[in-house]
Amino acid sequence: MTGLLSRTLVALLALVVSLQSWAVVNVSDAKDPLPILESTFQGAEIGPKVPVGEDNLPIRTIHKGDEVVGYAFETNDIVNIPAYSGAPINTLVMMEPNGEFIHSVVLEHHEPILLVGIPEQKLFDFVDQYDDMKVTDRVRVGAANTEGVISVDAVAGATVTVMVVNEAIMRASKKVGIALGMPGLEKSTIVPPSTVKEDVFQKADWQTLIGDGSIRTLVLNRGQIDEAFMGTEAEEVDVASPEKKQDLFIELAYAPLNIPTIGRNLLGEEQYAWLKSELKEGDHAIAVFGNGRYSFKGNGFVRGGIFDRTQMQQNEKVISFHDTDYYRFQDFVVEGYPGFKETAIFIIRSQYEFDHGSPWQLELLVRRQVGALDSVFTSFFGDYMTKEEYITRPVIEVIEEEEPVPLWVSVWRDKTFQITVLSISLVLLTAIIFFQDYLVRFPRLLNHARHLFLVYTVVFIGWYTLGQLSVVNVFTFTHALMGDFRWELFLLDPIIFILWAYVAMTLLLWGRGIFCGWLCPFGALQELINHVSRKLKIKQWEPPFAVHERLWAVKYIILLALFAVSLESIGEAERYAEVEPFKTAIMLKFQREWGYVFYAGILLLISVVNRKFYCRYVCPLGAALAIPSKARLFDWLKRRKECGQPCKICANECEIQAIHPDGSINANECHYCLDCQMSYYNDHKCPPLVQKRRKREKEALANKIPAVEVGATAN
Repeated sequence: MTGLLSRTLVALLALVVSLQSWAVVNVSDAKDPLPILESTFQGAEIGPKVPVGEDNLPIRTIHKGDEVVGYAFETNDIVNIPAYSGAPINTLVMMEPNGEFIHSVVLEHHEPILLVGIPEQKLFDFVDQYDDMKVTDRVRVGAANTEGVISVDAVAGATVTVMVVNEAIMRASKKVGIALGMPGLEKSTIVPPSTVKEDVFQKADWQTLIGDGSIRTLVLNRGQIDEAFMGTEAEEVDVASPEKKQDLFIELAYAPLNIPTIGRNLLGEEQYAWLKSELKEGDHAIAVFGNGRYSFKGNGFVRGGIFDRTQMQQNEKVISFHDTDYYRFQDFVVEGYPGFKETAIFIIRSQYEFDHGSPWQLELLVRRQVGALDSVFTSFFGDYMTKEEYITRPVIEVIEEEEPVPLWVSVWRDKTFQITVLSISLVLLTAIIFFQDYLVRFPRLLNHARHLFLVYTVVFIGWYTLGQLSVVNVFTFTHALMGDFRWELFLLDPIIFILWAYVAMTLLLWGRGIFCGWLCPFGALQELINHVSRKLKIKQWEPPFAVHERLWAVKYIILLALFAVSLESIGEAERYAEVEPFKTAIMLKFQREWGYVFYAGILLLISVVNRKFYCRYVCPLGAALAIPSKARLFDWLKRRKECGQPCKICANECEIQAIHPDGSINANECHYCLDCQMSYYNDHKCPPLVQKRRKREKEALANKIPAVEVGATAN
C-alpha cells in the first residue's frame, strides 16, 4: 500500500510537469508599436512621442502631407492602473482627430489568468470592441441595455482584467482628448441644485397633470420585453406567444411629490403636510403607480432589503431605495385618478443630492433566470424633466472636472451582494469557532452545519464568486512587499481581499485549519466527495502513520521549488503553480483542455478512498499557511493525559491523520473539523468519561437515585 501511495504521488507530480506543454505563452516581450502604426496608417508619417498639454502627455501625431489623420498613445504613458498581476496592461490606442477610435492593440500584459487557462486571444478580441467608438462615449463592461452607456462584453473568468483595460483605455483617452482640445471634452460644469417654488400652486386633475408632463408614464408590452432580451442567454425564457406580444407587461406612472402643484393635488392638503413632515432636510419624494403582470416592487422584496426592480438615475448616479425609503400609500385624492394595482411613495435621501432642475430617469429592471444562480438583466427608462415654472435655477459655476473614482471602488460597489453574503458567513464561522466547546456537545447539529457550510464554500465562495485563494496570491504579495507595494492592487478583487484578511486573522489566532477546513473551495469539494463515499461504505485507504508524516514534507518541497522559480520569474511560477488544480476545478469550472481536467479529476477521484489527499500531501498553499501558523496565539483543541496512552480513539478516527499516536495534535496539519472535540465531550466514547459515567450510574443505582438526577457530566 505504501509503494502504491508513493507511485501515485510521483505520477501526479509528473503529470503537473507535463501540463506545461499546454500552457499559453505570456506576452512577456512588449510588442513594438511602430509596425502596428505603419500597418494601420499606411502611407502616413508616424511622428515621435511629443509632450502635449499641461501634463506633458506623450502622444504621437500621424500626418498625411499637411493633414493630421490621427493620434496614437500608449495607456501606460498616460495612466497607471495595476491589473490583477500587479502590473498595468499596456495598450496602444489610435484615434482620429475627432476622437473616434480607429484601433487598439494590447502591447504587453502579465495577467496570470491569461498565462494558463483562458486563451490570450480573448483579451485581444476584447479590445477590438472599441473600434469606431468615441472618446466621449460612456463605456462599461457588461452594462447591457443601459441607456446612454455602451456595453462591452466581459471575458468570463477574467472580469477584473478587462475592467482594468476598459478603465485604462477610456481614462487615458479622455486625458489625451482634453490635452488636444477635442470637442466634447472641454472643462465641465457643476450645476448647483435648483430650488422648488413653494408658493407656486395650481389646482389640477389627473388628466391635466398627465397632459402637461407633471406626471410621466412608461408603458411596455410583452413583445418589447422579448425584444430587449434578444441576443442574450435569456432570449428563450418566458417568451410571449405571437398573439400575446401586445399584452401589457407593465404600465408605470411617476411624479415628484415635493412640487406643490403635483404633491398637493395627488395627496390632498392634509396628507401632503404629513409627507413634508416626514422628509428630512435635503430629502425628496416621488410617487410610483403600476399596472400589468410585472410588479415594480418585486415579489422577493423583504424587510431590511433593497428594491431590486425600481431605482432612479440622475447625472450618472444610481439612486436605490431601501425598505426605510418606502411608504405603502394608496389614498390618492386627485380628481380623475384612474386607480392602479400597486402604488408606492419612495424617498430620495439627501446623500444622493437630487436636483429637480436636472433630468432624471426612473429605471425598471427586468430579470430573467437562466440558471440556478445566474440571471440576465435588462433595464427600461422613463425620462422626467421638471417644468421650469415649478423651480428656480441658480447661477452655473464652471469648474474643472473631478478625477473619476478609483477602479477598485467601482468593483466593490458592483459586488455589494457577494461582499455582504461572504461577510455574514465569516461572522457565522467565527461564532462557531468561539462557541466550539458548547457546539461539539451536539455532534449531529454541528456535523449538519459543517456540511452545509462546505456546500456553501464550494458553490458560493468557489464557483459563484471565484473566491479560491492560491499560492500565487502569496507570491504576488511577497513580490509586492519587495517592490512597489500598493493596496489598490489587492483591493481590485474584494472577495479575495476579504478572504485573505480573514485568513490572516485566523492564522494568528488559531492556525491554518480554519481556512483549510472550512473556506477552501477545492478542499471542501474533496471533503464532501469523501463524506458521500463513507456514507456509501466505500473502503478507505490510509497509509501507515510513519509513511504519512513523511509525505507531509512533499508539499513544503513543492512550495520551496515554486518560490525559487518566482524569484527568477513570477510569470514562470504562475505556470508551475498549476500543481494547484484550483483554476481548473473552481475558477474555470472544468472548462479547460483535457489534460488539466484529467489532473483535477484524478485528485478528486482519490478523495473517494482517501480524505483530502491533495491537501495533506501536495498543496503548496497549505504549506505556505502552515509556516506562519506556528505563531498562533490560541490552542483551543483540548486533550487529556489519557490521550495516546492508552486511548487512541481520536488518533484512529482523525480522517486526515493530524493526531499523532501519542495523542498530540499537529496544528500544522489539523483542518479544524472538530471531530476530535466531539469525541472529547462524548461520555459514551471517550474512555475517561465512560468510566466516570458508569461510576455515577452505579452510585445512583446503589442509592436508588435516578441517574438523570445526578449532576452534569464532569470534563
